[in-house]
Amino acid sequence: MSVSDLMPAPATGRFLAAVHHFPLRVYFEDTDLSGLVYHANYLRYMERARSDMLRIAGIDQRANHEGGAGVYAVTDLAIRYRRPARLDDDLMVASRVTDVRAASCAIHQRVMRGQEELTDAAITVAWLTPQGRPQRQPKAWTAIFTRLCQGEDIHP
Repeated sequence: MSVSDLMPAPATGRFLAAVHHFPLRVYFEDTDLSGLVYHANYLRYMERARSDMLRIAGIDQRANHEGGAGVYAVTDLAIRYRRPARLDDDLMVASRVTDVRAASCAIHQRVMRGQEELTDAAITVAWLTPQGRPQRQPKAWTAIFTRLCQGEDIHP
């Protein structure tokens, strides 16, 4: 057994009732001069949460990208900032699939501090060819998103 076998793995979050929960902490680098989380960093938090949501749902973005099958890209985003987060806050990003289409899906994401909602966003991601054109998502992925959209819990 090596030392790395004894170390904790990075947090990937988990699904609870078809909602992916991704924990994170606010670090100094996340804040601006006022000591509040810089507005663009909420988008980074949400991106990390979406990536890990896909990973633990069984969607291998990296293999498909490297194999030339395509990539997901954000095509629409509406975000609302309600309350600021601060240094050392423990946050949770909750992500829920709300709509599934042939080439895209919609995801609602909330950044929470305990029970307090700090930010929420409606995001649409599209599956694109390597040349940047929309294409149908793999059928297995559409099935996963449909299950999540219908509220089915996924346990990898």
